[in-house]
Amino acid sequence: MYESVIEFTLDTICPWTYLAKRRLAKALSQIPADAPVTFTIKYLPYQLYPKASQEGEDKYEWYRKSRHGDSEEKMKMYTTLMSAYGVAEGIDYKFGGTVANTLQAHRVIQHYQETKGAETADRIVNSLYKQYFEEERHPTSPETLLRAATEAGVPESDAKAFIADENEGMMDVKMLIQEQAGNGIDAVPYIVIAGRKRDMTLEGCREVEAYEKALKQVIKEST
Repeated sequence: MYESVIEFTLDTICPWTYLAKRRLAKALSQIPADAPVTFTIKYLPYQLYPKASQEGEDKYEWYRKSRHGDSEEKMKMYTTLMSAYGVAEGIDYKFGGTVANTLQAHRVIQHYQETKGAETADRIVNSLYKQYFEEERHPTSPETLLRAATEAGVPESDAKAFIADENEGMMDVKMLIQEQAGNGIDAVPYIVIAGRKRDMTLEGCREVEAYEKALKQVIKEST
């Protein structure tokens, strides 16, 4: 049995990474249980807006100004498009709320990925995405992070203590972000599926079929 690690570089305020995560999950669900390869997702950090403050600013205004040339028309096109893509994957995108620095979210993901494993990390990422994109909650407030951790099965006392100590594990997260930049990653999602003979790299958000094809290729080359 070959164990393939899927390195998924993301930022919790990037809508395309949420979409890619859902599509990848759909592709993984198509792989037979008796396949000779097991797949485990490992999340890696990236910052879409590294200069953002912890307090943050208006999400809609930031996307419009920084991503769509301050054009209301382009922003409307974007929200219409993302909403349609979201519906197809069971995501109810909303565009209000606050955009803010995501270092604390990455710190929580990485810590529990290391200490509790891939499944816990996956649940944390799911909660962070849902809270930010569908419930318009602050992406890294202590309340958001605590809810994500407890929904993933982390004891509340453990999660509260870790979230309160904002420096614990921060150096490791910053090093991982620098490492990703050093690897030439300048946009997310960025997914690398480890194979026995070669790795399959998928940049940007792809269709379900593209992820499925890559997974099947890894299986084929690992048997």
